[in-house]
Amino acid sequence: MKNKIDKKVIRIRAALVFLTMFGIIWGCTLLVNENQKKREQLKAAYTAESTISRVEVQLNRYMAESDLVKKSIEDGLMISDAQFAQLFRLMQDEDYIIKAHEIAKDGIVSQIYPIQGNENAMGFNVLEDSERKKAALLARDSGEYTIAGPFDLVQGGTGVLLFDPVYQTDAQGNEKFWGFSILVMDWEKFIDKMELDKLEDAGYHYQIWKRDNKDNEKVVIAQCVNFEKEDILEVACEVPNDTWYFEIIPENGWITLIQRLWGLLISFMSSFIIMIVYLQFRMRRYREKIHETELEKAVHEAKCANEAKTRFLFNMSHDIRTPINAIIGFADLLEKHIDEKERVRDYIGKIKSSSEFLLSLINYVLETARIESGKTSLKKEVCCASRLIESLTDIFEPEVCKKGLTYSYTKDIEHEYVMGDETKVREIFINIIGNSLKYTPAGGKITIDIREIPFDRENYIAYKIVVEDTGIGMSEDYLPHIFEEFSREHTSTESKVVGTGLGLPIVKALIDLMGGTIEIESEVGKGTKTTVMIPFEIATQEQILEEQQKEKEFVPEDIKEKRMLVAEDNELNAEITLTVLKEKGLLVERAANGKECVEMLKEKPADYYDMILMDIQMPEMDGYQATEMIRNLGDSRAAVPIVAMTANAFEEDRQKALDAGMNAHVSKPVDMNVLFRVMAKFI
Repeated sequence: MKNKIDKKVIRIRAALVFLTMFGIIWGCTLLVNENQKKREQLKAAYTAESTISRVEVQLNRYMAESDLVKKSIEDGLMISDAQFAQLFRLMQDEDYIIKAHEIAKDGIVSQIYPIQGNENAMGFNVLEDSERKKAALLARDSGEYTIAGPFDLVQGGTGVLLFDPVYQTDAQGNEKFWGFSILVMDWEKFIDKMELDKLEDAGYHYQIWKRDNKDNEKVVIAQCVNFEKEDILEVACEVPNDTWYFEIIPENGWITLIQRLWGLLISFMSSFIIMIVYLQFRMRRYREKIHETELEKAVHEAKCANEAKTRFLFNMSHDIRTPINAIIGFADLLEKHIDEKERVRDYIGKIKSSSEFLLSLINYVLETARIESGKTSLKKEVCCASRLIESLTDIFEPEVCKKGLTYSYTKDIEHEYVMGDETKVREIFINIIGNSLKYTPAGGKITIDIREIPFDRENYIAYKIVVEDTGIGMSEDYLPHIFEEFSREHTSTESKVVGTGLGLPIVKALIDLMGGTIEIESEVGKGTKTTVMIPFEIATQEQILEEQQKEKEFVPEDIKEKRMLVAEDNELNAEITLTVLKEKGLLVERAANGKECVEMLKEKPADYYDMILMDIQMPEMDGYQATEMIRNLGDSRAAVPIVAMTANAFEEDRQKALDAGMNAHVSKPVDMNVLFRVMAKFI
């Protein structure tokens, strides 16, 4: 859980790094863009001012050409119409930008060149016209020429007027307003002359405007075709007696869309790369930290495991040697007292008891190894609760009677038949009840209560089994370690009870595998209470009927005179098996390996052998290969029953034998009663 939280924190921090770096880089990008915008605006402002300057220079040039007339009038010379026409004919520009030259004494137009086409302007008083009055008065009062318009001209068309005021000096030396020298300009031709369209070629949109002299409204003087008014730069340009405003913007804006997108992309990619680098760095540090933690944990677990195994070896040393010493010692005594029947029977019983303990020790160790390797699996078969309880009672009845214990059980079960692994369930309770028997002194009491309880899964119930005894109990300090492998609170010397320290760890692992729970309460000198809960799927009616039919099947006991072929490479095992089978009245022959077994089967008539008992691990040819060859024979020999009789005792070994074509599986050391039942089933 902590690892998941740490990963989440790292990812959140990486996201924050991304957002922070994106903000920083994007801010830098905006700053660069803003600087670029300022540079572009400086260039645009210079372009606007340069354009206005060119306009002003051109206007000054025109006014300079008409200055001769102004000077002549100011010097008191009278200019006739012919002289006026001759003078301005010489000054006419080649582009015909100047539409007319006018002289307006006291503001009234009195002379015009050319007169043709401009007749309507003759006698027009500019000081009284509402549109021209303000500009004319401004020129008169300031003494400087003033640009006015564009206007709808009285002679027709549109034009701009340049008022140049004329003053004469009287006898007293005072200047007195005389009138105007007026240039009427074709403004469109003038704009073309200024080549403003080159601004568009240079990638600019523009507009030139001024305030109307009458009502201060905006009057557009010139503009490009598709002028846009968003984020424009406005430059105020002074002209004589007026201010023009030049609005300009690059065609694609101060910062182009491509530049903005590139800035955004660079900001995103840079931030993303930095985030990935940070994430890789933090995750590497995180993995290193996890690895260090796992190494420390592994070292700790290895140390604990070694300590546990060391304790196990110390605790088990006496327990292992005791049955071995008993077997060797009673075997020696058996040899010395071979003729004393009662002693021989007693010695044989003690040898068998010691052997069974050694076998249980081996089985426990192997089962623990299988659980740790994850190879333990559960069978799904019909289990009968009553049958299981009765079998456990039968198993423990001799020991209960021997120790004089009070043994009782109660049952409250609605569903007798459930689906589960009956062998594993039996193993669980053999261990639990077996511990109660071992650690409960003579005259003690053992009670078992089995109840059915609901389970939160459809078509499932659970059995709650409580095993309680009045044994020696366990200390409170030891209870947390009760499910540790090789763990025992007391050695067999202290408790006078042999044990491996593996039973309860195996029980815990099997219960966990079944999805159940186990709880143990204990007190020294008062006993132990073990509560187990295991869920089971409820068996269907069809499954129950099928199981009940199996229980009723008759198992014949008379199998005498049946001929067995035993494939066994070990001399001692072969001798034991052959002797026991012959004593049962069976006819037995032996093959030393799988190859010899197949050859013996081929040499005899088709129905000669009734069954083959097949070992698995043999030289020349193993049991699987021999079975495959037999099943591929082309006559009735291929159907002979084959029973695996092997030390490969696990469930996967049984399944592998069945998959190889064998009919059944019996594990070594062989329980002859089990073997005889299997033989009776197939013969």
